[in-house]
This record gives sequence, structure tokens and C-alpha cells, in this order.
Amino acid sequence: MLELPGSLRVALWATSVLAAGGDLSQVAPRALPDVDHVSGLADRLALWRDLGEAAVLVALPGPGDVAGLPQTDAQTRDVAVEAGEAVFVPGIGGLLIPEHSTFGSSGRRVDWHHHDASPVPVHRVEALSHRQLERRLLEVVTTAQRDLEDVGGHPFADSLARELADSRLGGAWGLPDGIDDRAYRVITLAGTAATAARLGLEHVGATGARTAAEREGVLRGLVRSADGVLADAANAACAQLAGWVPAR
Repeated sequence: MLELPGSLRVALWATSVLAAGGDLSQVAPRALPDVDHVSGLADRLALWRDLGEAAVLVALPGPGDVAGLPQTDAQTRDVAVEAGEAVFVPGIGGLLIPEHSTFGSSGRRVDWHHHDASPVPVHRVEALSHRQLERRLLEVVTTAQRDLEDVGGHPFADSLARELADSRLGGAWGLPDGIDDRAYRVITLAGTAATAARLGLEHVGATGARTAAEREGVLRGLVRSADGVLADAANAACAQLAGWVPAR
């Protein structure tokens, strides 16, 4: 079962609950149903709401790629990159970065830690278009498949094609109601592409050193690009849920 990043689900569910004037304590059970203990999330979301925030956004930073993060100090940036995910608010600024751990025999917990960050101009989010993001994603995937074929990546390319086709059939992605069809499609396709690329990195197979290096470079590029589209698509959906822009 393919999964979307927890921070992405938190951003979408938090924004949906904010728009509906609902109970923010329900964000964690809905966004992170497989986590046994969550701390530091509901109180911060409530504070952000009380300070006038209408949407929670997501960043999926990686090594050498922090374009989606709001401006913050170097230490916080490093923590976010190590986590690979964060949520933030654009108006007053501020980041929440999850720390994952386990307890007991099989318990899972996520502790959310607040960090200072600069506000983000809302017009940057309002300008995002799911139509353009879908086009960008398909171009990225097509290029990656072609490059993998050139370096001997046929098995992965076939697997990616199947995963992308399967994702179009729908599934339990854990997203809130109210997301329009195009936004849902782009989010799930980008999540599928990113996950498939990560799986490809874990199963290089019996190849020569040069082929393996080239293959890894293609897959890491696909992960970065798919994560970028994924975060942008989720934030565009949050803008719609918050009522900033109509579905488009």
C-alpha cells in the first residue's frame, strides 16, 4: 500500500478542519491513523488558528533541495532536511517538524517540534495550478523512464508504469473530502512516482558500477522532482480548501 508523507496529510486535514471550523484535536487521528501517540500538534494548530491562520502548508525538503521550506535558520533547515518533511503557516510564520520514534513492542509515536520561520507570501501558493503541475509531473516521469531505459532500467520503468496506472484507479490515500478530482489525481500520482523511485533506489539489482551510479542519479532526480510536485500539489489543494482560490 503506497503512503503519502504524514506531514502532507496533516497539512490537508488541518486546513480542511480549519475551513469547516471543526475540532483540531481530530487532525492527528485522521491524518496519522497508524500512529499510537502524537504530541505537539493540536495545541500549535489551535494557536495558529487563533492567530488568524486559515491554511497549513507542507514542505518536503531533501539534501540540496530546500526550495519548499520557508526561510529559517541553518540548524532548523538541517533538522527539516533530515526529517524530510515539515508543515508551516504562511501568515505569521512558523514550522512544525515531526520526530518519529517507537515505544513498547510495536507502538509508534510522532512528536512535533516548533521552530521559528519567516512568513511566506500567499500569492506564491495561490499561483500554483494543478493542471500545470500534472503536466510537469508527467514530463518528469516520461524523462525518467526514458533515461532508465537508456541505462538498463527496464524492470523499474515497467514497475513505475504499473504503479502509476494502478494509482489512477483510486485507493485509500487518507485524504480529506473536499479535494477536487484533479488535485486528488496529481497528489496521488506524484506520491506514487516518489515512492516508486525510492523503491527503485532500494533495489538496484545486479548491475555494473557505472550503470548503478547512472541509475541512482536518475532515480534521485525523480524523487526530488516528484516530491516537489507533491508538495506544490498539496499546497495548491490547501489554498482551495481555505477558499483562497477556486478549483482549477
